Amino acid sequence: MRPVMTLELLAAPGEVSYVRRALRSYGTDVQLCASELVTNVIRHVGEGVPVTVRVWRAEGGRVRLGVSDPGPRAMPVLVAGAGTEAESGRGLALLDALAVRWGVEQEAARKTVWCELYTDTDTPKTPEHPGRRGTSAGALGHSSARS
Repeated sequence: MRPVMTLELLAAPGEVSYVRRALRSYGTDVQLCASELVTNVIRHVGEGVPVTVRVWRAEGGRVRLGVSDPGPRAMPVLVAGAGTEAESGRGLALLDALAVRWGVEQEAARKTVWCELYTDTDTPKTPEHPGRRGTSAGALGHSSARS
């Protein structure tokens, strides 16, 4: 299955807003989840590491978002009960609340944190941005059971 959109960037705080802008056409839930996942890479793997953000169209109006990084040992942990005063720990709880399902695919040299969300937006075009590579392809669907 080919992604509808692929963004390749280096993890840095300024790149989070670029990812949000690039995914604007997919809706705020997709933007928010992508922001949280890229921020987690910056915080737990480090600035300057290569990050790949991919978006696929799934059946039933769902969008699958995947964020890959070269930190296979820095696994995401859902923190139960992160309070409003906590400085961290709410990002994955937010993703968990918004996503139909989510998980982690681990390989020897990288991991991908993915989630599936409902959206009713059209397939967007990749925005032009110097210094970054982005690709768009036609919408592709795949079969996936809802969990």
